[in-house]
This record gives sequence, C-alpha cells and structure tokens, in this order.
Amino acid sequence: MAGHNKVAIITGAGSGVGRAVAIAFLKDGYKTVLAGRRADALDETIKLSGAPVEQALAVPTDVTKPDSVKALFAACKDKFGRLDVLFNNAGVNAPGVMLEDLSLEQWQAVVDTNLTGPFLCTQEAFKLMKDQSPRGGRIINNGSISAHAPRPNSVAYTATKHAITGLTKTASLDGRKYDIAVGQVDIGNALTEMAQRMTQGVPQANGKIEVEQVMDVNHVATSVLHMASLPIEANVLFLTVMASKMPFVGRG
Repeated sequence: MAGHNKVAIITGAGSGVGRAVAIAFLKDGYKTVLAGRRADALDETIKLSGAPVEQALAVPTDVTKPDSVKALFAACKDKFGRLDVLFNNAGVNAPGVMLEDLSLEQWQAVVDTNLTGPFLCTQEAFKLMKDQSPRGGRIINNGSISAHAPRPNSVAYTATKHAITGLTKTASLDGRKYDIAVGQVDIGNALTEMAQRMTQGVPQANGKIEVEQVMDVNHVATSVLHMASLPIEANVLFLTVMASKMPFVGRG
C-alpha cells in the first residue's frame, strides 16, 4: 500500500471500469468515495477491494441531479476533509438504433449522464480543490475511443464523448490558476459487462458483424492510477489504452 494520504471520488464505481478503478485506488491506499446509483453495488465494490471500512465511503449518487452531486462532494469533504482526484466515469449508452430513429428522450438521457454529469462534478471539484490546503488536485475524465471515432448507430454516445474532450481541454485551461490538472483516458474494448458483446460480434463500419479483441479491464485501472500518481506539475492530458488489435487505427 502506498504511503500517501490522498482522497479520490470515483463515479460509476458500482460496475465495469469504475469498479476496477475504485478497487485499484483503494488497494493503493487512497481514501475513496464511491459514487453510483445503487448502494448495494458500491458496497460490493468496497468488499471486493478488501480495504478497511474506514478507508471507503459509498455515496449513492445521480450525477444528472445537481443536488445529488453537491451532496456527494459535501460527503467527501465531511468524511475526509479534502479531494485530490476525481475520476469522471459514470456513463450510459443508448440503444443501437439508426440515427433517425433515436428518440429525444434517449438522446437526452445520454447527454444528461455522459456530459452534464461530468460538468456538474467538475464544477464541484473545482470549488473544493481551489479552497483546500494544500490547494489543487486532479480530474480525470473517461473519454472512450468514441471521443475519436464513432461506431455505427451511436450518435448520442459518440457526440457526448467528443464533447468530453472539449470539457477536458477547457477544464485543464481553467484549472491552471487553482493548481488543478485535468486529463482524459480514452478506453477501447476493456472487457466489462458493457463490452461483453464485442466477444460475440458487433457491427462494423462496412456493415459486417465482426468479433473484436478485448483486454482486461485492470489495464485501464492501472492506467488511471498512473495518471493520478503524477505530481501536480505533470499531467497526462490524453491517454489511449485499448485492445491492441481492435479496429481503430486502421480502416474498419
């Protein structure tokens, strides 16, 4: 366990990438606040980490609701006194329907969680980090390969992930004066519940269905932990961690 006294908030910590990252942070010695919609899933993540009870705090949170986000950051401050790292990870996808068939409600649900949620969390992190002593901290956003290239029938998810890049860049700029470093991890085909379908075959740009290579989600966790471990004068602005042979850098 690392010899530090740092505090982290991880959203979407009840499953997938968020769970893997939360476990890695707890094992590294971070006092960790786990946010997610389901209290039982958050408690299970803490249990899986094997961390002492006093090192972790589960806060059921809906990142689309400003009051819920405010309560999350207030709980962090009350319990641990400060915040060193925020991992903006909570995200949802819409059904893989044709662009013209996606309902406004489906579009809005993705925008609210994937874009407005990280914005609200970033605002609260700024407020906390700029006023604490020592000042500053680090924010890491979950961008995704979809922040660079779309999959077929993914307009809501891809649009929000492209927007996360804008949030990352702007927050990085606006955070300078507070010693807040902001970066983004773009993840490709980490094997989670969400990516399980990759192993069965998914639609490609050319219309074919192909099985895609996946990687262990723990490679994402170690990548985020590395980004978080840097001194505040150094920042990984963008990091892409992906299954080596997934279709991204080639044509299709």
